[in-house]
Amino acid sequence: MLLASVEYARPASVDEALSLLAANPNGRALAGGQTLVNVMKARIAAVELLVDLNGIPELREIREADGALELGAMVTYTQLARAEEVYRARPILAEVASQIADVQVRNRGTVGGNVCSNDPTNHLPPLLVAVGATMTVAGASGTRPVPAEEFFLGVYMTAVGPGELLTGISIPRRGGGDGFAAVTIGADGTCIANAAASANGRVRVALGCVAATPVLVETASAEEESVRAAVAAADLDPPSDVHAPAGYRRQLAEVLAARAVRQATGAA
Repeated sequence: MLLASVEYARPASVDEALSLLAANPNGRALAGGQTLVNVMKARIAAVELLVDLNGIPELREIREADGALELGAMVTYTQLARAEEVYRARPILAEVASQIADVQVRNRGTVGGNVCSNDPTNHLPPLLVAVGATMTVAGASGTRPVPAEEFFLGVYMTAVGPGELLTGISIPRRGGGDGFAAVTIGADGTCIANAAASANGRVRVALGCVAATPVLVETASAEEESVRAAVAAADLDPPSDVHAPAGYRRQLAEVLAARAVRQATGAA
């Protein structure tokens, strides 16, 4: 189906983008567009104004500052996979970004678009929860930090409210190891289940595709039995669909969590 007629604006600054969104309640921010454009084609969303964020240079920046890796919301997966700053500070981000879909998608898709769509099958939401990221949300009253575990509210729902924008993501430099494991439909397809882990004293595991939002599980032990028991006791609500039944996703969550923790701890 073809897109319906829509107004288009390409602001040069975050302030300009926020002003446009504040003045147009049915306006939507356009990042990579891979989700939003398809939603508009299907007439699921009634959008009157597209506010294209691709003309705001500051949202494309990657830098290291105050012991953290700072990512602009419009950083693409390809940028994330290739940036030296990412390899120095948190290489798991580059590793996971290089696994997302195919080259065309990685060249266009953005970190901010990925997390703000909050599709439960996306790679980045559980990873950012596991590594303790903080999101910066900007609005008319200024900016506010939102911990990643509080950012994701439901399927396609986040802490970014009407008239607001996600402008950046701050990730602490790694103090230990990180890991990620996933089962996808085909080599580059949608995740059936995934798990991210970060080990720095305690082990944090975040699970994707098994609930409306990433499920954070913490365990004091990196032993496989302990990890799998913690996942089994977690509040999981996986869907059953044409790709996998709920029971299979629950089992995968245990297996992938243990695999991600082994990678994070350097275990064989």
